Amino acid sequence: MTRLAHRITVITGAATGIGQATAHLFAEHGATVICADRNIDTLKATVEAIQDAGGQAQAHELDVSSEDAVKAFADAVRREHGHIDVLFNNAGIDQEGGKLHEYPTELFDQIISVDLRGTFLVSKYLIPLMLDNGGSIINVSSMSGLAADLDRSGYNAAKGGITNLTKAMAIDYGRHRIRVNGIAPGTIETPLVDSLAGEPDDDDGKKFRDAQTWVTPLGRLGKPREMASVALFLASDDSSFVTGETILADGGVMAYTWPGKMLFEAGWKESAE
Repeated sequence: MTRLAHRITVITGAATGIGQATAHLFAEHGATVICADRNIDTLKATVEAIQDAGGQAQAHELDVSSEDAVKAFADAVRREHGHIDVLFNNAGIDQEGGKLHEYPTELFDQIISVDLRGTFLVSKYLIPLMLDNGGSIINVSSMSGLAADLDRSGYNAAKGGITNLTKAMAIDYGRHRIRVNGIAPGTIETPLVDSLAGEPDDDDGKKFRDAQTWVTPLGRLGKPREMASVALFLASDDSSFVTGETILADGGVMAYTWPGKMLFEAGWKESAE
């Protein structure tokens, strides 16, 4: 269980959800995990849990949309560690905003600023810590960065940008032995989903999850640990000849063109987990 032994890893959005699960898994595999998030209290709890389990982790408060904050964070990492081996750009937000002509400009700017610009800024200031020794960068896109959703054009634009930014970074840094890949999760049981759709015990949350299990070929929502396992593969030497790719981990949602027989086949809905 030491696929990342002695590697210095940075994870943004590490307080909860996919970032939290990845921080735990990386630490289990021997990495020193530098955890960054705006929610410092929850982040500290995550780091303490990793340390209590015998892992090495640190907590840094960080707003990835602030260039000054990202520069200061990168400087702090450089002073303490000198280099990093893995960067997991996971921080992101999401919110419905209505049809494009009604979509609030400030909401569009906020989502782009955190999701897309944040990925750019953190990469810009931490890549210099990887140039000498190489490494792996993993950007979190979404199935919503490969296709579109109703009333979420800001999120679609941000995640679509991350998908192609990943390819650009892979080309830019391949000769520096830095691999750059992405993960495109489907619907995952995280606090973000709870805030958007309702918690599992709420009426709205139940309706949302029923719809998601119906539309997903695997018949359930994904788990943060499952996304962390994809990140571990991309961070480790197991993916040493993989770069410029975005791995879709959506339970099969993007495998079909339209629901077709799923719409009227009773056994399909009944077979969901």
